[in-house]
Amino acid sequence: MQAKKRYLILFSAGACLILLLYFGGMQTPLSKSNNRRDDRSLDGHHGSPQWHHFSGSLQPFSPWDQMETEEYNVHISPRQKRDVISGVYNGKRCRMDSCFDFSLCKTNGFKVYVYPQQKGEKMSESYQNILSSIEASRFYTSDPGQACLFVLSLDTLDRDILSPQYVHNLRTKVQNLHLWNNGKNHLIFNLYSGTWPDYTEDLGFDFGQAMLAKASIGTENFRPNFDVSIPLFGKDHPSAGGERGYLKYNSIPPYRKYVLVFKGKRYLTGIGSDTRNALYHVHNSEDVVLLTTCKHGKDWQKHKDARCDLDNAEYDKHDYREMLHNSTFCLVPRGRRLGSFRFLEALQAACVPVILSNGWEMPFSEIIHWNTAAVIGDERLLLQIPSTVRSIHQDNILSLRQQTQFLWEAYFSSVERIVLTTLEIIHDRVLQQAARSNLMWNSLPGGLYSLPQYSSYLGDFPFHYAKLGIKPRPKFTAIIHAVTPLVSQSQPILKLLVAVAKSQHCVQVIILWNCDKPLPAKHRWPATAVPVLVIDGESKVMSSRFLPYDTIPTDAVLSLDEDTVLSTTEVDFAFTVWQSFPERIVGYPARSHFWDSNKERWGYTSKWTNDYSMVLTGAAIYHRYYHYLYTSYLPASLRGLVDQLSNCEDILMNFLVSAVTKLPPIKVTQKKQYKETMMVQTSRASRWADPDHFAQRQSCMNKFASWFGSMPLVHSNMRLDPVLFKDQVSILRKKYKDIERL
Repeated sequence: MQAKKRYLILFSAGACLILLLYFGGMQTPLSKSNNRRDDRSLDGHHGSPQWHHFSGSLQPFSPWDQMETEEYNVHISPRQKRDVISGVYNGKRCRMDSCFDFSLCKTNGFKVYVYPQQKGEKMSESYQNILSSIEASRFYTSDPGQACLFVLSLDTLDRDILSPQYVHNLRTKVQNLHLWNNGKNHLIFNLYSGTWPDYTEDLGFDFGQAMLAKASIGTENFRPNFDVSIPLFGKDHPSAGGERGYLKYNSIPPYRKYVLVFKGKRYLTGIGSDTRNALYHVHNSEDVVLLTTCKHGKDWQKHKDARCDLDNAEYDKHDYREMLHNSTFCLVPRGRRLGSFRFLEALQAACVPVILSNGWEMPFSEIIHWNTAAVIGDERLLLQIPSTVRSIHQDNILSLRQQTQFLWEAYFSSVERIVLTTLEIIHDRVLQQAARSNLMWNSLPGGLYSLPQYSSYLGDFPFHYAKLGIKPRPKFTAIIHAVTPLVSQSQPILKLLVAVAKSQHCVQVIILWNCDKPLPAKHRWPATAVPVLVIDGESKVMSSRFLPYDTIPTDAVLSLDEDTVLSTTEVDFAFTVWQSFPERIVGYPARSHFWDSNKERWGYTSKWTNDYSMVLTGAAIYHRYYHYLYTSYLPASLRGLVDQLSNCEDILMNFLVSAVTKLPPIKVTQKKQYKETMMVQTSRASRWADPDHFAQRQSCMNKFASWFGSMPLVHSNMRLDPVLFKDQVSILRKKYKDIERL
């Protein structure tokens, strides 16, 4: 009897199992969204904070694909349809370990090759900017045999069949590339995909195992730790540099005229219409101003509804930029596609984005913690948005706004920034042992300036000292740049060497011998209490003074020209000041820049004024990391210009440090003797007295500003003097006695 029961139970269980299998109850692990989330967490993906879930049942959105209009009923050839169908994500399961060949990166590191442009192929300006940014980066190689990553010269940005930028027969053209290899180790950039009425994410060709750097990508099609979500940007987005964010003052409390604003198209039919058509429910014409217009497309009047006239009239009353700059929060609803131009506009304006685009993979989600700079909403909970943003505390609002500015300037202000961030993300995947930490990506100055090849430890970077609560080591290495032969024991370089070596903080003096004459004999150098290392400069160029020499054991570098006149007391005081500002240049000779409105260019001045924006590296202290950044981050073209002119290296270093810190240098006690000494040196003709030298520096200023995309130098009128420097007390009571005697 018991046996019959057991057989009956087994038979019932088997029947149930068969029914489950038949009706699809069991699915493969990668087919469910829950498993995607598990997979994402394993890949180190940081999801955006979600609003509380809506527990009730929701009616599905209108079936937009059943709506037809004369305008969009465009005839598509069978061949084009086949191309679209072939673009389905065949490599949906791709990850770095399954679809990327790491062996290509072992020999030459992470190098990127751009295919040569094929004759007769059209290319948009935006894609040209992308390729130019890659070719100007430190990753570029013109040799495909050295490459780890390949980028097409075929324009893949706009894959809308109706667009004039659409490249036809792309499938055949890509398959004919001899290095294609089913897309392995290839990166494809895309801004637009699909067309009316589908707006699918398919690109219209089979990209195989290639990675996508794609705008408006949905989480369902996004392959974590493989694809890169990029922002949607317009054709007028700056190619390099870009404007800084608009947050000029940290006003407390951080409230503006409006709480929440939006101004844009209201789609009457099709994808994206549901959310924008419902905005009028929360618009109150006072502090929540959400304006839409029906006036777009050729046949908008055919679909005109009862609200269109009123909406259009209200829309025309308000200036979009005025709203953008005077609102605390900016609504970023989805458009036809998931991404929107409003996203970057809000970031730059320090207007906290409120994202309403369910299923959108946020730009650079792999590295950016968007919960610190944006509010991630839910399209289904539109009515809760006003009360939600009003409930955010003013301290959090200020933090959110500050983070929008950091992210905008670090990763989004230009096409170049977007491209470099994409490449650096892939670089960190390939060289995982040297990958940046989350803190590096999400705090000043950002991942692009924190090169992991230098170090993976935060404490080795000067701009992270304050966050970590640490201080630099209390020692420095002096580097004296020598360009004239040693002919007399009374030359300034020997006096400078003795004075610097006497400093209690000095551990070593390096003489960089960039003179054409042979090295002097060892006995020609005076005896000192610290080691003196003479390095014979191989290239004899100006940029060699900023090479990241392995012989520099300290965090601090005291950079000196051979004819600089400094006392030991002055050196000690400057170093003491630098210890409080380790991320900046601290020194004596100051210069300034100005905008020449007559010539419409930047000017350079050495006049003694009440402010300054540069401290020349002829007598300055800075962190040794800037040697590495100068050599590895700046393009060879700028360093080549410096070497060709034998000039402007100090200006370029000031540009670089100010671009990183967004801060001015620090000038210590006025040293007028520095300028006077430079003008009367008899060892060689002073370059400071040469008018061509000054004209070159004017030219350098503008060439550097052009490469950086804006002027990074910051004016300051702060000067630090020793304590009790001018007070009427006994000289014996003063710590820096010698400075007052100057």
